[in-house]
Amino acid sequence: MALDKNIFSVLNNTRSIDSFKTRLAQGGARPNLFEVELNFPDGLGIFDDEIKDDTHRMMIKGAQLPASNIAEVVVPFRGRQLKVAGDRRFDPWTITVINDGDFKLREAFERWANYIIKVSDGSGTINPSEYFTDWTVNQLGRASTDLNTRGEQSGATLPVLRRYSMKGCWPSAVSGIELSYDTQDTVEEFQVTLQVQWWEAYDGRSNDSVV
Repeated sequence: MALDKNIFSVLNNTRSIDSFKTRLAQGGARPNLFEVELNFPDGLGIFDDEIKDDTHRMMIKGAQLPASNIAEVVVPFRGRQLKVAGDRRFDPWTITVINDGDFKLREAFERWANYIIKVSDGSGTINPSEYFTDWTVNQLGRASTDLNTRGEQSGATLPVLRRYSMKGCWPSAVSGIELSYDTQDTVEEFQVTLQVQWWEAYDGRSNDSVV
């Protein structure tokens, strides 16, 4: 059977570098373009003059877009194994924080953990709704180069490509900070592990749910 030569022409076009470039929207998502929106429980007494979300969010050096896990249930059948879907599982969410000189963020996480269970006597709040909060991680895009009438680049905000809302977060671990005489030219960092009940994903442009 003779093959239409147009088929090969179409295949060659789809494999070209130009076709690839058209599919690589905005040059591809970049892992260093992100931000985490902070949200501490009201009961901590942390006010905007202590923790300013729009500035302190810049101190979150590292985070992850969440994984999507479904457990498997193995059902034996006549020497074979049938794998069917089990329950959803949501991994802990870990963020890396730059320690600011006034220790504001570290203090906030320590107060949050102490609000749940006090270090002094083991007491604490017993209502999860009082210490659960929703945090958000935004995947940002690259800003376009906008020129004003004088040919100068104007200040453009980075667009949000995808927004993940992490539901019911609370800190299960605030890591230690290593101190050493030998350490030079380094800013302190620490990690916080947040337990997550579930997450929801939204289109950053329309804010419509995508999951």
